Amino acid sequence: MKAMRGISAVATFLLATTAQAHTFGVTGGGPAEGFAHPFLGLDHLLAMLTVGLWAAQLGGRARWAVPAAFVVMMAMGGALALFGVALPRVEVGVAVSVLVLGLLVATAARMPVRFGALVVGTFALFHGHAHGTELPMQASEWDYGAGMLAASGLLHGVGLGLAGMAQRGSVVAERGLRVAGAAIAASGLLMLGAL
Repeated sequence: MKAMRGISAVATFLLATTAQAHTFGVTGGGPAEGFAHPFLGLDHLLAMLTVGLWAAQLGGRARWAVPAAFVVMMAMGGALALFGVALPRVEVGVAVSVLVLGLLVATAARMPVRFGALVVGTFALFHGHAHGTELPMQASEWDYGAGMLAASGLLHGVGLGLAGMAQRGSVVAERGLRVAGAAIAASGLLMLGAL
């Protein structure tokens, strides 16, 4: 029952919130500011939570491999941005990631762990590039990046935990997880429409 309430609260929050891409108001450039950044943009927040939700649905090795692929590829995307390597349509890639990851959770899509890691890793490149582009001028790339990666890992862990509670709960709780995925996908669609 607790899991269902948590999932319902998340779904309500998602349905009531409009799309906000990269609301960036943090000044400074240390690990604390980097840690805060993923929480300030709904697109990043939802994608990172959803990676954890879907990894839990996949189960087994995917519980660590899928989030790890996201974190590693996000760091690579950030490095690309810092070296001035452009990625086409980054904001579109980020919004599409929210849509697709939400659909993966809504449908409880099954696929091999390697392919799942490839899917989230591809999306993570866009997220990392967006983060790297938004790096404050006074920031230390290493400190800020470490904080951002830690926050991403935490958000993946929260998603894993929420999904784990739903899976241990009733059938209603598992359906709530799928409803949350659909709400996340709808948020991604709204984000795409706002671009």
